[in-house]
Amino acid sequence: MSTANTPDRPAGAPDPSTGPAGPTGAPDQPTDQPTDQSTDPADSVVQAAGCVLWRRSPTAAGGLEICLVHRPKYDDWSHPKGKLKRGEDPLAGALREVEEETGHRAVPGARLPTAEYEANGRPKQVRYWAAEAVSGGFVVNHEVDRLVWLPPPAARDRLTQPRDRTLVDALLHVLHLA
Repeated sequence: MSTANTPDRPAGAPDPSTGPAGPTGAPDQPTDQPTDQSTDPADSVVQAAGCVLWRRSPTAAGGLEICLVHRPKYDDWSHPKGKLKRGEDPLAGALREVEEETGHRAVPGARLPTAEYEANGRPKQVRYWAAEAVSGGFVVNHEVDRLVWLPPPAARDRLTQPRDRTLVDALLHVLHLA
């Protein structure tokens, strides 16, 4: 396709000698063939990632504590998680979300079960990892107004969604504490 400038054609305009639909001159025809990706964003699965963040208890010898965050927008208690950026690796996104929401840097561990559910009328998939908090501290932010560290039974009770409770059990299993 020529895009040379002429008095009749502005820069970047297609060469009219090739026809309105390109070199073949055939107009674009709709196809009944399936495409690899949906063009309607409402049909796509929302991709998110998070961690079940844990630490050794500073007060109970050998005890384990799990971090839960309170999100005022939803008035719920959950594990730190969030939507992935376009093209972002899920584990990198999970660690980014943990740091953004909790202020803690974490070392990732075993992969935990993926949660799949509907949110705002769209399917959502959240991949989780176990992650040990190694540094940092919480500061209230636009997404999270409270953070607590709780022993596993108390964390399980505080979580709002039943699907999040199963992640506590999965963490204990991979840490060989269940």
